[in-house]
Amino acid sequence: MRASVGVRCGSGLERMKVLVLGAGVIGVSAAYELAGAGHEVTVIDRQTAPALETSFANAGEVSPGYSAPWAGPSVPLKAIQWLAMHYPPARHPAAHRCRFHRLGPGDAAQLHRGALRDQQDEDGPARRVQPRLPARPARHHRHRLRRAHAGHLQLFRTQKQFDASASDIAVLRESGVALELLECAGCICHEPALAQVREKFVGGLLLPGDETGDCFKFTQRLALLAAERGVAFRFTTPVRGIVRKGDRVEGVATASDTLVADAYLVALGSYSPLILRPIGIRIPVYPVKGYSITVPIVDASGAPESTVMDETHKVALTRLGDRIRVGGTAELAGYTLKLHEARRNTLTHVVSDLFPKGGDVARAEFWCGLRPMRPDGTPVIGPTPLANLFLATGHGTLGWTMAAGTGRVMADVMSGRSSGIDLEGLTIDRYSRARR
Repeated sequence: MRASVGVRCGSGLERMKVLVLGAGVIGVSAAYELAGAGHEVTVIDRQTAPALETSFANAGEVSPGYSAPWAGPSVPLKAIQWLAMHYPPARHPAAHRCRFHRLGPGDAAQLHRGALRDQQDEDGPARRVQPRLPARPARHHRHRLRRAHAGHLQLFRTQKQFDASASDIAVLRESGVALELLECAGCICHEPALAQVREKFVGGLLLPGDETGDCFKFTQRLALLAAERGVAFRFTTPVRGIVRKGDRVEGVATASDTLVADAYLVALGSYSPLILRPIGIRIPVYPVKGYSITVPIVDASGAPESTVMDETHKVALTRLGDRIRVGGTAELAGYTLKLHEARRNTLTHVVSDLFPKGGDVARAEFWCGLRPMRPDGTPVIGPTPLANLFLATGHGTLGWTMAAGTGRVMADVMSGRSSGIDLEGLTIDRYSRARR
């Protein structure tokens, strides 16, 4: 599946020139691992620095235990209910509703089998769900680059939500995920600031193995480490197209020149389908706009300690040092990055409702980014019908969660060695089988 240039790297594998398209958390993680495997790596991106698009101001969660698919069987009914909410978690204009099909019971079962898998640690059985990508390298790089805050509290405002969590808990326990179902007092013990609004919720589900942090800072630091390994970064270099000849890629056309390599990795997030379609490769990855506000903390005792997920509004509130990152909502509106004030209102409402004294929402920074979503919830990684073209896209809301694992897998696959995991259900092949 790869070109040979006749130069041996330390592992005995042939050293390649690899071109990575995209400098978000996925592309940078892959570049870091590819360089570590002995390859000559160049990353190109249209922005002026790493992580300036979807990786820039997301919710800040590393959530292997909170990875339910957005297109599950219950979502269509929930979407109808959301329409009646004053602060809805999702907006889906009619022009874009057809893009996400409803999954039936059989699809849901396949999702559970394909998206989640137990992992074995060196020191014992797995303790949490992993999205079928290696857990150890992900933890290793994250902990090397920043101190992570622990714990993800899913907050239930109603008894109905609390009771309905039983089915989720059964799946999590079956998969070895550490969890605690908490009454109101337990939630306050974990997040003391919630004592100010104890009448607004009935309980919560704590996933102590999940983490929080700043994906932007992580990616920028990882890019520096990648550069120390010899990775070259070319910024302000928009991709104009992929040059195909037969069953191979001959180069990537940019605004100024055509770059040639032995192997190519597309890690362009939501924009991956646009660059792939002209060369005859179609993948069902769609842009779903997410919003965030970053709120300066004015009273640390009134702010969250880690991450709180408001189950009603599907909004996450994450402590990032002296800031609160409030992220959520899902808007199906194509590739527009226009900021809608109604989405800001939802985020402002949630942080003001749950942590009224924590931050100054009047000074909040408003942002949006495009999540590369898949109807079946799992990313598209691995080889393509073109011998030297590879994909790492479609990670949805779990890009940071799966980034380091994706990087390790892509380095293994592109180097022609075993990745250590079963890629069935993760590669582009699953779509050709579905059509057949």
